[in-house]
Amino acid sequence: MTTVSAATAAVLTALAVAGAAAAAPRAGDLTGSGWPLGEAPRDLPSVLPAPERAVPRWRWPLRPRPEVVRPFLAPSSPWGAGHRGLDLAAGPGAGVSAVEAGVVTHVGRVAGRGTVTVQHADGLRSTYEPVAGSVAAGDRVAAGDRLGTLEPRASAGAHCVRSCVHLGALRGQAYLDPLPLLTGRGRIRLLPLGDR
Repeated sequence: MTTVSAATAAVLTALAVAGAAAAAPRAGDLTGSGWPLGEAPRDLPSVLPAPERAVPRWRWPLRPRPEVVRPFLAPSSPWGAGHRGLDLAAGPGAGVSAVEAGVVTHVGRVAGRGTVTVQHADGLRSTYEPVAGSVAAGDRVAAGDRLGTLEPRASAGAHCVRSCVHLGALRGQAYLDPLPLLTGRGRIRLLPLGDR
């Protein structure tokens, strides 16, 4: 183990503090680089590239873009408590559209609520409830095609405090957070095939 004298430690600390102060933005610094405007070294580009724009994979199932009234909450286990989707504010009778092109695999009632499921080419499935479906199993839909209408709040039960569409995203039996698919931001965590 190497020991450092008190004098050496003091010099190292002073150097670290001086380096941090030099790197910190100063008054009048509009570049965010630590140099006052107009004093940056000449070899640095004068224009930085624009950050890449997030590109969503899915479109919002409601127009205009709805408020998220309850976010996704991953369960701690396949049968654990959680919220396996997003609740999106919408009035009864609002049109509900496909988030992406695919094939309708289910239209019916589950636990007293109307549900629609669409299988997408990338293996993901989107689910919508409580929706009175206007499509049939086997129908091909494009992104934005109407799947049905939001059922009255009374038929939705107590899932939402106010009227909402519950949007789910699944790969196999694993529920995913739909928000990164809708916004293009964040990451979706997929489990290895052996853990399904």
